Amino acid sequence: QAHERLEERKLEAVRGDNLALVQEILRDIGRLARPEAQGAAAELARILREPHFQSLLETHDSVAAKSYDPPPSSPGPEPSLGSQPVPPDAVRMVGIRKAAGENLGVTFRVERGELVIARILHGGMVAQQGLLHVGDVIREVNGREVGSDPRALQDSLRHASGSVVLKILPSYQEPHPPRQVFVKCHFDYDPATDSLIPCKEAGLKFMAGDLLQIVNQDDPNWWQACHVEGGSAGLVPSQLLEEKRKAFVRRDGEVAPSQPLALAGALCGSLSGKRKKRMMYLTTKNAEFDRHELLIYEEVARMPPFRRKTLVLIGAQGVGRRSLKNKLIMSDQARYGTTIPYTSRKPKESERDGQGYRFVSRGEMEADIKAGRYLEHGEYEGNLYGTRIDSIRAVVDAGKMCILDVNPQVGTRPGDSDRRSPGRGAERCPHGQAVKVLRTAEFVPYVVFIEAPGPERLRAMNRAALESGVATKQLT
Repeated sequence: QAHERLEERKLEAVRGDNLALVQEILRDIGRLARPEAQGAAAELARILREPHFQSLLETHDSVAAKSYDPPPSSPGPEPSLGSQPVPPDAVRMVGIRKAAGENLGVTFRVERGELVIARILHGGMVAQQGLLHVGDVIREVNGREVGSDPRALQDSLRHASGSVVLKILPSYQEPHPPRQVFVKCHFDYDPATDSLIPCKEAGLKFMAGDLLQIVNQDDPNWWQACHVEGGSAGLVPSQLLEEKRKAFVRRDGEVAPSQPLALAGALCGSLSGKRKKRMMYLTTKNAEFDRHELLIYEEVARMPPFRRKTLVLIGAQGVGRRSLKNKLIMSDQARYGTTIPYTSRKPKESERDGQGYRFVSRGEMEADIKAGRYLEHGEYEGNLYGTRIDSIRAVVDAGKMCILDVNPQVGTRPGDSDRRSPGRGAERCPHGQAVKVLRTAEFVPYVVFIEAPGPERLRAMNRAALESGVATKQLT
């Protein structure tokens, strides 16, 4: 109750002219408060003349007189011009000159019974002129009403020539600046054979390995992109749409064929009626999940030339990855280096730790494998073998490029992939997982795939390796 009474008490200023009071005090003690004087009067005068003290009194008097500005009004969301009703005088006439068959670079959609601009392709005629915007309502073309069929409007605009006058209701939406997103394509695409694309003429054809700049991702199913070499932008399937298309399976469990999918009303690329297979992710089956990973787009960046830290050689067993690695290291030992594999087997009498192998206990190696400290690992004749990630860092820290020959086969010892036969029941990490671990800013690998030669050449290489004692298994 005492607390409530204290809070209910209203505080009021004793007086509101404290600055005048201070000036009066300074006049009264003027003779006692000269600069050369000492004592309490002089100290009081110095305090009263301080600018900070005078500002404090001035603020007190202003609050007492309630002569302060009113609080600003809370900022609310500004009304969108596009959501307000458009007055009749806001209708605009836009004139465009084009040749017959020339694409305007614009697509349409039906919204509330009216045809609205759905997207404007970057680099197209409409985008360069800047007269139309996304969300504009098309009312008439050359004095004729457009109706509500977007395909009919596309056909009429494509075949029109000369001056084309559009009657529109503007949306007043600000265009977005082009995004600096670059991707590498991992599949071929031809819009002429795609039944899901809203407008085949607006599609962009590309091949696997092409580099594209994504300029617009507003549509979840169709992105706008252009080739980095130049050219106008076009529509490409988004990551989400292409994943749905490639993962589409029939209800009977068979994978859908590659012919066009006849889906009614699927202009936006929605895939319906597919069956999903649910599976829990297990770290022990990480390699299995990686094999089924869909490669659609891979984001890349334009980089100036820089020194690579690792060189990864991949290829089938027996193509000579280890021989190539050894030749590179011997050609310039100050520039190239490699790792020393770890093993859980006991060293032989002639072996020394750090010369050929690093010898550790099986328990320690299993713990490090579980902790993710190994790039790749495998088991051969009951012993574990592997390449530690720290050993790669040691080579890089020494100022050398670390050369790694990653083995895609199972059952061979890391580092001995070209000269040892597989062991029964062996397990190891496939090269895809190893490359996935290395593809970071820390290691920036340069991956080289060594293609296997023809059968006759491969047998000749195997015979030479058998004669020199490098290989012990004869190819059949």
